[in-house]
Amino acid sequence: MQESLDSRPLPGSAAAAIARAIVQLLHEYTGRGPTRARTHIDEDLVTVVLQDTLTMGERSLVRDGKIELVLAMRKAFQDTMASKMVAAVEEHTGRRVHAFLSANNVEPDTAVECFVLVPRNLEDGRAPMQELDSDA
Repeated sequence: MQESLDSRPLPGSAAAAIARAIVQLLHEYTGRGPTRARTHIDEDLVTVVLQDTLTMGERSLVRDGKIELVLAMRKAFQDTMASKMVAAVEEHTGRRVHAFLSANNVEPDTAVECFVLVPRNLEDGRAPMQELDSDA
């Protein structure tokens, strides 16, 4: 069944709902959610930028020079949460996620969650997008 334009979530409301869902998941998994989150939706890409994400314990580890340990822990959390993050993005966009990418930085305390959506022309059965020739 083809989805009408009227039944699709508005970009602003979808972006806010995705930001809330990601913040809630981080809070559930780490005991503390980021204090700032903003979702950007552009064509087939959803990007959530999170700031002030580290827990008090992680901040202590960073001060003691254990940045790699903090980044490894954050990667483990994101791997564990990936399916729920993907489900939230799919629910609020009405689109399937093709790929999920995640990265963290401790100075400044910023994280990015990126979701590459299946292109609409592949979801509705039309021919795939033309790929660019890398030799051109």
